[in-house]
Amino acid sequence: MPLDAGIEGLLRQWAAAGESAAPADVARLRADTDAGLRQLHGPQASVGRVAVFEVPARDGATLRVHGYWPEACMARGMAQPALVFAHGGGWCLGSAEVYDNPCRELANATASVVLSVDYRLAPEHRYPVPLHDVFDALRWVFDNAARLGLDPGRIGVAGDSAGGNLAAASCLLARDDGRIAIAHQLLIYPVLSHRMDGTSYQRFGEGYYLTRELMRYCFAMYLADPGDGEAPTVSPLLAPRLQGLPEATILTAEFDPLRSEAEDYGARLAAAGVKASVRQLDGMIHGCLHMKGLTPAAGAVFEAAGRGVREAFGTRR
Repeated sequence: MPLDAGIEGLLRQWAAAGESAAPADVARLRADTDAGLRQLHGPQASVGRVAVFEVPARDGATLRVHGYWPEACMARGMAQPALVFAHGGGWCLGSAEVYDNPCRELANATASVVLSVDYRLAPEHRYPVPLHDVFDALRWVFDNAARLGLDPGRIGVAGDSAGGNLAAASCLLARDDGRIAIAHQLLIYPVLSHRMDGTSYQRFGEGYYLTRELMRYCFAMYLADPGDGEAPTVSPLLAPRLQGLPEATILTAEFDPLRSEAEDYGARLAAAGVKASVRQLDGMIHGCLHMKGLTPAAGAVFEAAGRGVREAFGTRR
């Protein structure tokens, strides 16, 4: 399918501006990225309830978790399914605040409570701190499921891009830790290997928003020791064993350098006996979770996520 016309126009605009994809100043990159993404979101989606929780991290820090209850959950009056969500941004960009509207959309589409973790960012907090923050928040959600009105048997993880990486890595941690049972993993164009050697990098590594250069920059921000890139909790695709992981809904963007590694991960999960559904978002690029205000076609990411999660959790909107 051809590239979506609205997205193609945006890419032309960015190319004409000639801005560097990976400036040395991470603070400037954060500010510019946040402002740019907010402009693409469109009108704020309505949900039944929003709350912010303070959650303890293992090192004594306090994390903020933003919760979104869709109207469907408010009407049921029973223990609800939930997704613990990790935002994207190459481990060094983004925030729960910037992801407010996408999380509202995701809650409505999946008919599940979405709990978005405002994990600490690299390079101030390098690997494994962002991963530990997400996993600590995940354990807190399980420990407080009754107070939050959640069904502990229907708590999943979700994330986009680097957040998808943290979600997938959290599943590996949970399997090996054995104290919590994640019901589902929703991975939206996830980062799954530090090697950047998938076939999609050859086709889409330049000119489609996410570039090889930007991924190198993000890994350099995240990893104090480049050798950590081979760790399964950095590169889940390289994990020697995938048996025992929760079933997965994996969404890829057609024009995304990360597409092939997500497809490969889905195939490896299936070969390991894990139910995995991989769906391509036609005409889309990396970051389309933010682009519903730019093109209605970007709503397909929420529709596909909703179908996968509702089927897994046995819910309806």
